[in-house]
Formats: sequence, structure tokens, C-alpha cells
Amino acid sequence: CPSASLIWKMLVAQGLCCVPGEAEPPTPELVEVEVGGTALLKCGPSHSQANFSHVDWFSVHKEKPTLIFRVRKGQGQSEPGEYQQRLSLQDRGTTLALSHVTPHDERVFLCQGKRPQSQEHRIQLRVYKAPEEPTIQVNPLGISVSSKEPVEVATCVGRNGYPVPQVIWYKNGHSLKEEKNRVHIQSSQIAESSGLYTLQSVLKARLVKEDNEARFYCELNYRLPSGNHMKESQEVNVQVFYPAEKVWLEVEPSGPLKEGDRVEIWCLADGNPPPHFTISKQNLRTEEMEEMTPEDNGALVFESARKEHSGLYQCQGLDLETMASLLSDPQELLVNYVSDVRVSPAAPESQEGGSLTLTCEADSNQAVQFQWLREKTGRVLVEGPELRLHGLKREAGGGYRCVASVPSVPGLNRTRLVHVAIFGPPWMTLKERKMWVRENALLNLSCEASGHPRPTISWSVEGTAQERDQDPQSVLSVLSVLVTPELLRTGAECVASNSLGRNTTAIFLELASNRSTGLSTSTVSPSVRANGTSTEKKLPEPESKGVAIVAVTVCVLVLAVLGAVLYFFYKKGKLPCGRSGKQEITLPPSRKSEYVVEVKSDKLPEEMGLLQGSSGDQRAPGDQVRMIKYC
Repeated sequence: CPSASLIWKMLVAQGLCCVPGEAEPPTPELVEVEVGGTALLKCGPSHSQANFSHVDWFSVHKEKPTLIFRVRKGQGQSEPGEYQQRLSLQDRGTTLALSHVTPHDERVFLCQGKRPQSQEHRIQLRVYKAPEEPTIQVNPLGISVSSKEPVEVATCVGRNGYPVPQVIWYKNGHSLKEEKNRVHIQSSQIAESSGLYTLQSVLKARLVKEDNEARFYCELNYRLPSGNHMKESQEVNVQVFYPAEKVWLEVEPSGPLKEGDRVEIWCLADGNPPPHFTISKQNLRTEEMEEMTPEDNGALVFESARKEHSGLYQCQGLDLETMASLLSDPQELLVNYVSDVRVSPAAPESQEGGSLTLTCEADSNQAVQFQWLREKTGRVLVEGPELRLHGLKREAGGGYRCVASVPSVPGLNRTRLVHVAIFGPPWMTLKERKMWVRENALLNLSCEASGHPRPTISWSVEGTAQERDQDPQSVLSVLSVLVTPELLRTGAECVASNSLGRNTTAIFLELASNRSTGLSTSTVSPSVRANGTSTEKKLPEPESKGVAIVAVTVCVLVLAVLGAVLYFFYKKGKLPCGRSGKQEITLPPSRKSEYVVEVKSDKLPEEMGLLQGSSGDQRAPGDQVRMIKYC
């Protein structure tokens, strides 16, 4: 912009100044406005008593004043030109408003009054525009620490600002200054057609290894009518290349390892990019390191580690740029193991009443603890390598498991299952059972037996039989048959036999349609274990128990009525069967069923007591019938 003195001299030369004797013009009044706003240009101080009814406004550009607006008798008129549509008069002619301000409007404006005497007032208009958010782009190729000159780190761009903002570069929050042969900041600006500026700043620097994690950003400082402001870019990180100084080896997972673990051996270095790695393992026989083939990422992976993988490992790193080779310190890999769990005797067997001692052993590189468990229950029987069994019964037969574990290595254990056999004839799972079936339907009958020696199973009816072993002393046989009237009549029998004896399971079949008669509601009769050693009890169903209680109640009432009638005739002397003592009346077999009340022994004891004799004598449980007859 032209200086105030130059403008003043120019106005004097053109006869526009009428304040004689003044050598230097006064300082122009400063007016600040943002791009797009409205500038209010006052023709003199607010307290001025000047007459503004006759005023000319000039814009001074490149030392040349140009008339842009006239005020005559309080009425304003724009002159043709760039300001014609943007000027208006305000405050009763004292203020000229310039709207839609652009950067091109930053200049000196002059108002000149003619009456009562010539006077003029100069205004310096300053225009501002905040730049857009700065963008930053990092060097995508990275920087080598071996570079002897500063290399481009990043470029910062601030667009559409006015005037040109100031840029400051930061590294890790600390501002960077120009430093010879270390830091260089090169900035340039581009003037847009709109009058705004785009700033581009390039940071160049020589970096060191520690700068690989450094964060860089730029800051734009600019001014607005409201004061000073700043905007920051995002932080960026530039890749720094430097040779490795150290190579080492790491094993994952950390902590004690065991067989079966997934183990990774990693070669690592402090260089960027990392060197080319090879992994070697010491040969125990020759004590020399033998090269192994790692994966592309420099890792050696054992998907399921074995004890053979234990040993001494070492990494070697080769820098492909400098061709320097580095070796790591050797590191031992230890894969803990428990193997070859053995039980003696391997196939234990004994007579009933005998004794057995089972001994467990295992191989391991650590101290091993032993446990004995019962296979079918999972219950711990004893801690230690020996299991002693005394007074063996048939129930003691079956599986026993030895668990060998290493407490110092969580999860490291191995087991061995052994089956104890007790000599004896076959045992049947069920002595008898009842099944509800449908005629002409295909039916699967099952029968399970155990014993030592292992029993064989045969069936009393024809069909397709399949057998499978449940364990070394147990076998399950499944027979597929067609339900026929003959099969319903005879049922089926399963026969298990070995060299020491035989045993059977009887299966009774009944049509499912008979259930509706209410004679019985159970689907399987009470099942009795073979050899009479145990009985599987089946709880009576609610309907069956209710029927039994009703039957007992009816019987008691009938007996009470009959007793009352007999007593009445006895007192009247009309009972010809005798008046002293009690008589048991026997009937011929053909007539017994007409006078019998039957109570089965599965009733409760208190129900049985209701049917005892009047003198208190009790009959045996098998004597379940009392017959009464009167004349």
C-alpha cells in the first residue's frame, strides 16, 4: 500500500488538499474487517462538527486516487466502477458502508469535504481471512539416518487465508527452529484469483534412530479483527530407517511349557527394517548349531510341542544394506513332559475275596505326583503310585485310572486306564422286565451282562442280534424281533454264560392297549439283579397306590359289617356253628374264590394290621387269605 506521505503529496500536487503549510499528513484511521463483511468508513471523528452535506470519497490504489462516491445535499451517488454496487450511505451521511469486502479492498480510502471549508479524512482498511484447517502429508518413503543432508519430513498446507499466515513446526510438542545442516524450513505462498493466499511449508531435517517414534505437526498463526488465532494440523510419524545393533530371541508363551502347547520362537532386532533372520538349534551329539527354516516373519512355530523340541536355540540377523551380521545370545527351550504312564499288572484279575496291588509309573523331566480314581464315579481313591484293594467283591470289578501330573507345570498330566476283573459267573443288569408293545411292530430287546471270563449272550427267540463290548468284562446284546402273538405269549429270555456259570434275564411282553383296563400301570416290572444280591426298586405310581388304598378301605368296611352281623346272631343264639371259641372254616377249592379277600404283601404294615385276628395273633406274611362263612 502507498505510504500516507506519498498519498498526501499526490493530493497536494493535484490541488485536492487545502490545508496549507502541513508537511506530513496525519496517520490514517485504521478499520479492520473480515472477508465478506461490511466495512464502515466514517468521514472524520464521531465528535466532528463538520458539514457532511457535500463530500467526495476516493479510493487510492497504486498511488492513484479514484472518485468512487459523491454526497450532495445529504444524498449519495456511486460512481461507475468496481464499487458501484457495494457502497451505501449511513448515519445521515457521515458513514460510507462498503459491503462484501474482498482482499482487493485493502487500501486507503479518502473523504474530502468542501463546505464550509476544504477538509479531508483518510482511512486505512485492513482485510482478514482465517485460513482453512492445515493439512499435513508425511514423506511416504521414510528417512534413513545415514543421510548426510536434511531430508523432507513432511509438507504443511494452509489454504485460503489473508494475509499470509505464519507457520511453526513442532516435534513432540517442541517448536523447531532453523539449524544449519540439521533443520530447514522452506515456505512459499500462492496468490489465488480471489486475492486469498495458499501457504505451503516443507520441513526438512536429519533424523536419528530415536526419531522413529517422534510426532510432527505444523501450526498456522493468523490475525482477525478479534485478535490473534492459531490452527494446528494432525500429528504424523515418519518412518526412520536405521541398522540393527542387537539381535535377541523370544519364546511365546512365556512361562513353563508342556507337550502339546503351541510354541513360537521369535527372532527380534532393534533395527528398521529388521534384518533377515535365521534360527539355529544345537545338535546334542555334535554340539554344533544347525540351521532351521523359520517362517517369513522370522518365527519358528511348533504347533504341538514335543520333548524333542527342547534344546539350545540362537538367532542370526543379516542387514541386507550393510551386510553386517549379528548373533543373539543362545537361549534354552524346555518342553516339560509326562510320558509312558504304566500300570502293573497290566491286566489285573482276582477271585472274589482276594487282594490286588496296582502300581503306577511314568517318565518325566520333573517330579511327578500320582492319583488313583474310580473310573465310573471319578472319585479319588488314593494319593500316590500304589492302589491296594482287599476283600474284593464282584462290584469292585471295572475301570481304575492312574493320573500322573506335574504340579509345577499347570495342565501337564497323563493318565492310564486299567480294568480289574473279578472271576465269577455272569451278572445280569436286570433279572426280569416287562415291556408294553404293539402287535406286528418291530421291537429291539436289549440285554446286558458282565463277568469274568467275558460272558456270551444267547436268546430264546429268533431275531437279528448285535453285540458290543461295554468294557472288557461287559457285553450288551440287542435283538431285533417282530411282535407276534406267539412272542406275546412266551416272552423272551436272554441267557448269558461263561466257564463259571450262566444267568438269565426274562422279558415279558404285553400289549399297550391293555393299559386302558387299569389292571396295571407299570411299564417295567420290579427288576431284580442277578444272583439275588440286589434289587432295583420301582416306586409305585400314584394311581396304583390310590387303587390299593381304596381296596383296603372297602375290605375293612366289609369285615366290620360281617363282624357286627355275626356278633348280633351270636347274642341271639341263632348261630348254629357253635357259641364258644373260634372256628376256621375251610372250603372246597372250587368255592374258595367266592369268599376270598386278597391283600398283597407290598401294602404298608399298618394296612396289614387291620386284617389281624381278633385275639391279636398275626399270620405270616405268606398267609394272606382269611375266609369267613356264616350259616
